[in-house]
Amino acid sequence: MNLLNRFINKTEFSDYDDFRSGIQLTVPDGFNFGYDVVDEYAAKCPQKKALVWCNDKGEERIITFGQLKTLSDKCVNSFKAQGLSKGDFLMTMLNRRYEYWVVSIACHKLGVILIPATFLLCAKDIVYRVNNAAVKAIIATNEDEVMRHIDEALPDCPTIELKYTIGERDGWLNLTREIADADDKLERIPNDNNDLLLVYFTSGTTGFPKMVAHNYTYPIGHLFNAEFWQNVVDDGIHFTMAETGWAKCSWGKIYGQWIAGSATFAYDYFGRFTPTDVLPLFSKYNITTFCAPPTVYRFLIKEDLTQYDFSSIRHCSTAGEPLPAEVAKQFRNQTGLTIMEGFGQSESSVILGTFKYVEPRYGSMGKPCPLYDVKLLDRDENEVGIGEVGELCIGLEQLKCGLLCQYYNDEERTKQTLGGRYYHTGDLATRDNDGYFWFHGRKDDIIKSSGYRIGPFEVESALHEHPAVLECAITGVPHETRGQIVKATIVLARGYEPSDSLVKELQDHVKKATAPYKYPRVIEFVKELPKTISGKIKRVDLRAKDKNNKQ
Repeated sequence: MNLLNRFINKTEFSDYDDFRSGIQLTVPDGFNFGYDVVDEYAAKCPQKKALVWCNDKGEERIITFGQLKTLSDKCVNSFKAQGLSKGDFLMTMLNRRYEYWVVSIACHKLGVILIPATFLLCAKDIVYRVNNAAVKAIIATNEDEVMRHIDEALPDCPTIELKYTIGERDGWLNLTREIADADDKLERIPNDNNDLLLVYFTSGTTGFPKMVAHNYTYPIGHLFNAEFWQNVVDDGIHFTMAETGWAKCSWGKIYGQWIAGSATFAYDYFGRFTPTDVLPLFSKYNITTFCAPPTVYRFLIKEDLTQYDFSSIRHCSTAGEPLPAEVAKQFRNQTGLTIMEGFGQSESSVILGTFKYVEPRYGSMGKPCPLYDVKLLDRDENEVGIGEVGELCIGLEQLKCGLLCQYYNDEERTKQTLGGRYYHTGDLATRDNDGYFWFHGRKDDIIKSSGYRIGPFEVESALHEHPAVLECAITGVPHETRGQIVKATIVLARGYEPSDSLVKELQDHVKKATAPYKYPRVIEFVKELPKTISGKIKRVDLRAKDKNNKQ
């Protein structure tokens, strides 16, 4: 059983054109994901799996929708008893603990505005978030390192009144006990579709994080992610590699997957990602669909994947950054599985994707989601032609859900973003004759060299074809006569060492793989690339480093 028919007219289409034009979306008034999805499953099929959870210590837990309703109702009553009410802000730092799913549904039911945050935040990050949103309550995983940062931040966080953690800790409420001791009777608390549901702080690759606010219709947009892009299976198990502090969790670990009837899978670990810890989980838990960022796939293909059982997996997908074609090819060669790309932002659900009815093309982001009116525009908001670079934009006139409702506490940015005809993503792309979109780069990342405009992704993709390259970032370096030249900052794969001969080999490789003028005239080998706490490469830091080093 699934609840898709509550929101769309049908789930099967003859082809992509039929999918794009034939799907009809219904957004109910007063929709609440907690009551209208979780509690609906609990009433009709209480034993249906909602969450399959395990951790790196060997612990396991399966939570059904019947159990989730009871736990979330009790959590609501425990929050109310502590003085939390509709409109208050609550921040979580729960990593991949199963309590996140209980807390998030409880917040949705009560009307408390959820701020999912990564457990990787340091004290200044916590202070910034808490004070910008006037956060009243915080719930964190009981790890010493996490608690150290929170304790350091709290003296500068005057709005915090409640502190919860998992288990016992001096000065903190024990969330497990608070829920266990609470009453399980709960009457529906009404809400409006325009009420704030949650707020994400963006990862801040070019500045301070923005507060991306979504309303109560936001979960409905994610059914397109789950049903038509990730191809989740009713009563299957979907595994998205994401921590609960990121928007990718909303994309792949809760909303659309549950609407479409799939359980979600969570593997909780504290520390660095280790492929050999994750790979055995696919067969052990009979995972049916899988989604991960390209960084994860890059690490996976460095292992001997033929030693692992992928037979339960029916579909793989990726988003978060462009997927190098070579990574997709190597993964397919070893597993037989094709990775389907998707594109979107913390501000949205999936905007472009290799949907059910789209034949994949390596390196392409796919085609537009029917939820969005996607166009490529120039600076004057005129559509560009086939093969011409334009900014990915979304028409706002007919939009029903899925996009942010505001930047919280920033009226000017909200007006600039949502006050016109289009929402501007800031990402550049081209479209081919068959309607496929191809990523070209962020507007700020484009390199202008000797009159050429060079997008970093194409050069990065060429470098990823070489076995010596584990990770890389392409930026522009100031140059006296050319304006800028292409620079590659590279993390080498195991078994390779920096050398002049390797520099020449990589340069020659790029000249053969793409237009020769795009080759990196400067190559720097590093141990690691600067990244945001969400794992995205901070090219702005690389550019700043090279700003005064003209070649």
